[in-house]
Amino acid sequence: MTVAPTLLGLLRTGPRHGYDLKRAYDERFGRDRPLHYGQVYSTLARLLKNGLVEVEHEPGDGPDRKRYAITDAGVSDVEQWLASAEKPEPYLQSTLYTKVVLALLTGHDPSDVLDTQRSEHLRLMRDLTRRKSDGDLADQLVCDHALFHLEADLRWLELTAARLDQLAATVQA
Repeated sequence: MTVAPTLLGLLRTGPRHGYDLKRAYDERFGRDRPLHYGQVYSTLARLLKNGLVEVEHEPGDGPDRKRYAITDAGVSDVEQWLASAEKPEPYLQSTLYTKVVLALLTGHDPSDVLDTQRSEHLRLMRDLTRRKSDGDLADQLVCDHALFHLEADLRWLELTAARLDQLAATVQA
């Protein structure tokens, strides 16, 4: 996930302190991979340098606390990001394909490679299904996305297993 536009999007809802941004990010997007404070503040520094956010200093007796607000340029930037499509990743040369071919080249059984991967995919699918049933709507949507990708991978594993003889002939030639 791209952190900078996500932080800008969160700032679009109103000014926040860096630690509030981290908390909001982690709650909504970073459940499996929370941001480090250093990443939040280095990203905010870049956004500030690029004129996409500005600092609002809070008056008070305590330490100087910075609150970040999105600028008009930041609003424009996040709106362009939201309107643009993400590039679909076709995985044309996957690591798994490489392992299958190398197994064939080195005399290993490529079926073992496929079986090992199938087992790992199924294990992860069970974990995600459990998480989905126990989770809120955000968890359900995130898990569905991952499950659909894993299902596609499983279809590829089955297709490849069915074509191993053809692949072996091609690799040996």
